Amino acid sequence: MSKKPRLTASHGASEVPLQSPVPYRIFGEGLERTALQQMENACRLPVAVAGALMPDAHQGYGLPIGGVLATDNAVVPYAVGVDIACRMKMSVLDLPPSALATAQADLRRAIEQETRFGVGAEFRDRRSHDVMDADWSASRVTADLKDKAWAQLGTSGSGNHFVEFGVLTVRERIGNLDPGDYLALLSHSGSRGAGARVADHFSRLARRVHPGLPQELAHLAWLDLATGEGQEYWAAMELMGRYAAANHELIHRHVVRVLGAGVILDVENHHNFAWRETHALPDGTEREVVVHRKGATPAGRGVLGIIPGSMAAPGYVVVGRGRESSLRSAAHGAGRRMSRTQAKKQFRWDDVRRVLAERGVTLISAGLDEVPMAYKDIDEVMAAQRDLVAIVAKFEPRLVKMAPAGERPED
Repeated sequence: MSKKPRLTASHGASEVPLQSPVPYRIFGEGLERTALQQMENACRLPVAVAGALMPDAHQGYGLPIGGVLATDNAVVPYAVGVDIACRMKMSVLDLPPSALATAQADLRRAIEQETRFGVGAEFRDRRSHDVMDADWSASRVTADLKDKAWAQLGTSGSGNHFVEFGVLTVRERIGNLDPGDYLALLSHSGSRGAGARVADHFSRLARRVHPGLPQELAHLAWLDLATGEGQEYWAAMELMGRYAAANHELIHRHVVRVLGAGVILDVENHHNFAWRETHALPDGTEREVVVHRKGATPAGRGVLGIIPGSMAAPGYVVVGRGRESSLRSAAHGAGRRMSRTQAKKQFRWDDVRRVLAERGVTLISAGLDEVPMAYKDIDEVMAAQRDLVAIVAKFEPRLVKMAPAGERPED
C-alpha cells in the first residue's frame, strides 16, 4: 500500500483567483453553459496563462471536455482527466474494403477474441509488452498498480471506448498511401483502471495542497512542477501514456495477426494529457508552458490526428494547421449533446437499429448511452475548426464493438 505523501508548499502561486480570466478562445457555437463556465473558471487560476475551448466541448470535472489550458510550471490533474492518455489509433490494412461483407464473421471474431471490454476487464493469459519493464516505482501509486495494469494490458474499457472496422477514403496522399478506399481498424481507449487510480490519487493530493481554493476551482487544484508531488504526478502521467499506447499496440497487433493481414499505414494521437510546449502567448511573450488537452487533439503544423464521430457517423484523419489561437489543438471527437442518463431515458434500441441499418453499421455491443443521437453533428464540429485542421481522409464505421449495456463509463 502507498504511503501517504508529505505535502510540499507550492512555489510562487497564490490561491486567490485572478480577477479577470486570462485570454481564451472559444470555437463553435451553442456550447453548454456549464462547459463555458468551467472554462472561465479554469482561466482564473493563478497559474493559468491562456486557454481554448474546442467545438466538441461539454461539461467535465474541473476543466470541461474539449478544454485546453496552458499553465506556468504547474500541472492540474483534473485538467488532464481521469482516463489519462486516452488515445486514438488507426491501422490501415492490406485487405480490401469488401472484406467487411465477405469476411465479416472473421473481422468480428478477431475483435471479440483479441480485446476485452468493460470495467475490470482482464486477460486470463497476460499479454507481453516492454511497458511492463518500465520503472513502475517512479510513483508510489503506480508501484501498487503494476499487477492490475498488467492484467488489463490490451483491453479496451467502457464508456465511449470502442474497436471498429470501417472504410477509410483517402482524399490526399498520406505517407505512402495514395487516394482511394481502404479497410481500416480504429480503436479508442486509454489507461484503464491504472490511469483512473493515478488521477484520483493526485487530484485529491492537489486539493490538500491547495485547501484555500474557492469551491468552483477546487477540482482545478494544481501541483507545482518544482515540487516532489508535481514531479511524481508527471512521472506517473507519462508512464500512463506509455501504458495506454501499449494497450492499443497490442489490440492492433493481435487483431491484425489473427486476420493474417499487414498494416500499410499507422496513425495515432492522444488526448487527456499535459505537454511542455513553447507557445507565442496572448501577452506577447513566447515561452515554455504546460498545455493540458482534456479531450482535445494535438494539432501542431503538419501533425496527423484522428477525430471520430460516433458509431454511425464518420470520423476524419486530419493534419494540424498549428494555430496558436487554439494552443495548436483541435476537437477530439463529435462531443456529447446530452448526458448518458438523458440518452438512456430518451432512446430505445428499435430507433437505434433503424439508424444503424440506414448507415450500414453492424453493432456487436454497446449501451444506449452511446447511441449516435447522443452526439453532436461531427460535420458541424469539423466546420467550426476548419482553421485548426485540414481533412485528408474520411473514415466510415461499419463493424463496431463497445462495452455492453450496464457498464460504468471510464471516460
